[in-house]
Amino acid sequence: MISNITKTELIILHLLIKGWAVLKKNKFLTSEQSQRYELDGFVFPIKVMEIEEANNYGRKLHSYWKDPSQFIKGNKLQKIHLFTLWMSEIIRHKKILDAVEDVLGPNILCWTTTLFVKKPKDPGFVSWHQDGEYWGLNSHNVVTAWLALSPATSKNGCMKMMPGSHKWPEIRHIDTFDDNNLLSRGQVIDCNIEEEKSVKIQMKPGQISLHHVNIAHCSAPNTTNQLRMGIAIRYICPTVKQIKHKKDSATLVRGVDTEGNFELEPTPKSNYSPSALKLHERVTNKS
Repeated sequence: MISNITKTELIILHLLIKGWAVLKKNKFLTSEQSQRYELDGFVFPIKVMEIEEANNYGRKLHSYWKDPSQFIKGNKLQKIHLFTLWMSEIIRHKKILDAVEDVLGPNILCWTTTLFVKKPKDPGFVSWHQDGEYWGLNSHNVVTAWLALSPATSKNGCMKMMPGSHKWPEIRHIDTFDDNNLLSRGQVIDCNIEEEKSVKIQMKPGQISLHHVNIAHCSAPNTTNQLRMGIAIRYICPTVKQIKHKKDSATLVRGVDTEGNFELEPTPKSNYSPSALKLHERVTNKS
């Protein structure tokens, strides 16, 4: 009888059911990877592309970065999936979305994308911070897929993450506006970080890391003679709301938008079309 089951037995049964459910629903991540994400707040490396495919996208990113007609800074680092076909393909990549679905569920919006390109011997860095502190999203149903399109190593400024920091209480951040800080306001977490406990997120081209919106992370400058190329893709559930800005937009990449909390962005039909560039300028200008 159920009344004869002890509290310990109920806990074990709950854990078994939970573990079975993870195994049953997962499309891409292993049960161990899912558990690692829940425990640490991040998981890596997750292979989503063969090297040839990753190198092809790397060449496209490099061409965009070197295009003399573009000023690749500010808004041109954000949401370029709105006006380039290759980035539009990346945010809809089946294996990336399968991995994200294992975290967020079947209905997925791409809220934004950000290019993180570090020039050779460049002093650019990213300070210790938590994304959720300043994005203005009201929920933790947010995950970043960080895609390496060149090797990410300790020498060229790979990310470092603090395991378990996604469970920390809210911590104040300080805006530094450091010219070498790749963050928009040079924001830095206002607490002592035990660097020796951090994990270096070293990856090969075609691999991603998944990290929680509140994980504390940073990256150092690129000390090598090669360009380091990475893309951060921010995915959310439709239930997430923007509470900092009056208007916000996102791209539906899988499933259905059940809530209508974001203006849905169209898929570009060509590269750099005037209408797509106009849309990009509007939705990235939130001032």
